Amino acid sequence: MEKNWYVVHTYSGYENKVKTNLEKRVESMGMQDKIFRVVVPEEEEREIKNNKEKITKKKVFPGYVLVEIVMTDDSWYVVRNTPGVTGFVGSAGSGSKPTPLLPEEIDMILKNMGMDEKFADFDFEVTETVMVKEGPFANFEGKIEEIDTDKQKIKVLVNMFGRETPVELDFTQIEKI
Repeated sequence: MEKNWYVVHTYSGYENKVKTNLEKRVESMGMQDKIFRVVVPEEEEREIKNNKEKITKKKVFPGYVLVEIVMTDDSWYVVRNTPGVTGFVGSAGSGSKPTPLLPEEIDMILKNMGMDEKFADFDFEVTETVMVKEGPFANFEGKIEEIDTDKQKIKVLVNMFGRETPVELDFTQIEKI
């Protein structure tokens, strides 16, 4: 089965809470192989008050969260029963499967947020050994310690001077060995 992006309706103002709750449920219920990324679409907004510039994050779609899922009965159930979720957008009834977003729709949304969908198929895992292919640590081998798909960053432990040193890299800077 393939993974797709779905829109989940939430109580307004609870988008970040739903994201946190869903990420915790995915981990506690062992659903990492079916539910991948949870995104609250936001954009930065500049405001000038009293001659001071203030940058705030504004929700692009208040009351909605995007979730990347391999849609099965189990993954549907986990998302649908997360506190704060009122349902999937695009499902006719309570038991029917929702309609996924089109690739061009999710590409546009992620691009507007400064995220890029081309790394959605990033298939590295924590503890995997990789080769750094560019930057100051080029040709160093390291072990993946942490993966942040939202920011498309990865923390790799590189052996320097006999010590493991954590290095933050972009997804594009590493390759499998």
